[in-house]
Amino acid sequence: QVRLVESGGSSVQAGDSLRLSCTASEFSFSASQMGWFRQALGKECEVVGVISTGGTAYYADPVNGRFTISRDNAKNTAYLQMNNLRPEDTAMYYCASDRNALDLEFPQSYTYWGRGTQVTVSS
Repeated sequence: QVRLVESGGSSVQAGDSLRLSCTASEFSFSASQMGWFRQALGKECEVVGVISTGGTAYYADPVNGRFTISRDNAKNTAYLQMNNLRPEDTAMYYCASDRNALDLEFPQSYTYWGRGTQVTVSS
Protein backbone atom coordinates (compact mmCIF):
# COMPACT_ATOMS: atom_id res chain seq x y z
CA GLN A 1 0.00 0.00 0.00
CA VAL A 2 1.39 3.37 -1.05
CA ARG A 3 1.35 6.00 1.64
CA LEU A 4 1.95 9.68 0.93
CA VAL A 5 2.69 12.22 3.64
CA GLU A 6 2.75 15.96 2.96
CA SER A 7 4.53 18.43 5.18
CA GLY A 8 5.63 22.04 5.19
CA GLY A 9 2.32 23.86 5.26
CA SER A 10 2.11 26.97 7.39
CA SER A 11 0.52 30.37 7.84
CA VAL A 12 2.54 33.07 6.07
CA GLN A 13 2.28 36.60 4.76
CA ALA A 14 1.72 37.54 1.14
CA GLY A 15 5.02 37.51 -0.72
CA ASP A 16 6.55 34.83 1.48
CA SER A 17 7.81 31.45 0.32
CA LEU A 18 7.14 27.91 1.46
CA ARG A 19 8.39 24.50 0.41
CA LEU A 20 6.05 21.57 0.70
CA SER A 21 7.32 18.01 0.74
CA CYS A 22 5.58 14.79 -0.14
CA THR A 23 7.27 11.62 1.02
CA ALA A 24 6.13 8.31 -0.36
CA SER A 25 6.43 4.87 1.15
CA GLU A 26 6.78 3.24 -2.21
CA PHE A 27 9.76 1.42 -3.57
CA SER A 28 8.69 2.29 -7.13
CA PHE A 29 8.44 6.03 -6.47
CA SER A 30 10.68 6.77 -9.41
CA ALA A 31 8.17 5.05 -11.70
CA SER A 32 5.21 7.09 -10.42
CA GLN A 33 3.76 10.24 -11.84
CA MET A 34 3.29 12.85 -9.12
CA GLY A 35 0.77 15.63 -8.86
CA TRP A 36 0.17 18.52 -6.50
CA PHE A 37 -3.41 19.65 -6.03
CA ARG A 38 -5.12 22.12 -3.77
CA GLN A 39 -8.59 22.72 -2.47
CA ALA A 40 -9.72 25.98 -0.99
CA LEU A 41 -12.68 26.13 1.34
CA GLY A 42 -15.88 25.81 -0.66
CA LYS A 43 -14.08 25.27 -3.95
CA GLU A 44 -13.27 22.35 -6.20
CA CYS A 45 -9.98 20.54 -6.07
CA GLU A 46 -7.65 21.99 -8.67
CA VAL A 47 -4.31 21.01 -10.06
CA VAL A 48 -1.30 23.04 -9.00
CA GLY A 49 1.26 21.18 -11.06
CA VAL A 50 2.54 17.77 -11.95
CA ILE A 51 5.87 16.12 -12.51
CA SER A 52 6.44 13.13 -14.72
CA THR A 53 8.68 10.19 -14.03
CA GLY A 54 11.19 11.82 -16.32
CA GLY A 55 11.21 14.96 -14.21
CA THR A 56 9.30 17.22 -16.58
CA ALA A 57 7.01 19.56 -14.68
CA TYR A 58 3.85 21.34 -15.79
CA TYR A 59 2.04 24.09 -13.93
CA ALA A 60 -1.42 25.53 -13.73
CA ASP A 61 -1.65 29.08 -15.02
CA PRO A 62 -2.31 30.71 -11.59
CA VAL A 63 0.99 29.44 -10.22
CA ASN A 64 3.18 29.33 -13.32
CA GLY A 65 6.33 31.31 -12.70
CA ARG A 66 5.89 31.29 -8.92
CA PHE A 67 5.81 27.59 -8.04
CA THR A 68 8.35 24.89 -8.86
CA ILE A 69 7.90 21.15 -8.58
CA SER A 70 10.82 18.79 -8.23
CA ARG A 71 11.43 15.23 -7.16
CA ASP A 72 14.24 13.36 -5.46
CA ASN A 73 13.81 9.71 -6.31
CA ALA A 74 16.58 8.69 -3.93
CA LYS A 75 14.53 10.12 -1.07
CA ASN A 76 11.12 9.07 -2.42
CA THR A 77 10.12 12.71 -2.08
CA ALA A 78 8.48 15.31 -4.26
CA TYR A 79 8.65 19.01 -3.51
CA LEU A 80 6.55 22.05 -4.22
CA GLN A 81 8.48 25.29 -3.88
CA MET A 82 6.07 28.18 -3.62
CA ASN A 83 7.35 31.72 -3.99
CA ASN A 84 5.59 35.08 -3.88
CA LEU A 85 2.57 33.56 -2.21
CA ARG A 86 -0.76 35.30 -2.52
CA PRO A 87 -3.90 35.15 -0.37
CA GLU A 88 -5.63 33.26 -3.19
CA ASP A 89 -3.08 30.45 -2.73
CA THR A 90 -4.70 29.66 0.62
CA ALA A 91 -5.85 26.03 0.48
CA MET A 92 -5.22 22.52 1.63
CA TYR A 93 -2.45 21.12 -0.55
CA TYR A 94 -2.35 17.47 -1.50
CA CYS A 95 0.12 15.30 -3.33
CA ALA A 96 -0.95 12.34 -5.40
CA SER A 97 0.79 9.54 -7.20
CA ASP A 98 0.04 6.87 -9.71
CA ARG A 99 2.25 4.66 -11.83
CA ASN A 100 -0.22 4.64 -14.69
CA ALA A 101 -1.61 8.17 -14.69
CA LEU A 102 -2.05 9.57 -18.19
CA ASP A 103 -3.95 12.84 -17.90
CA LEU A 104 -1.83 14.19 -15.10
CA GLU A 105 -3.83 17.38 -14.55
CA PHE A 106 -6.96 15.51 -13.48
CA PRO A 107 -7.38 14.28 -9.89
CA GLN A 108 -9.19 11.20 -11.16
CA SER A 109 -5.96 10.01 -12.75
CA TYR A 110 -4.33 9.32 -9.38
CA THR A 111 -4.85 6.39 -7.09
CA TYR A 112 -2.88 7.44 -4.05
CA TRP A 113 -3.31 10.63 -2.06
CA GLY A 114 -1.86 12.17 1.03
CA ARG A 115 -3.96 13.75 3.77
CA GLY A 116 -2.89 17.25 2.87
CA THR A 117 -1.07 20.15 4.46
CA GLN A 118 -2.66 23.54 5.05
CA VAL A 119 -1.25 26.69 3.52
CA THR A 120 -2.70 29.99 4.66
CA VAL A 121 -1.56 33.27 3.15
CA SER A 122 -2.64 36.51 4.71
CA SER A 123 -2.42 39.93 3.10
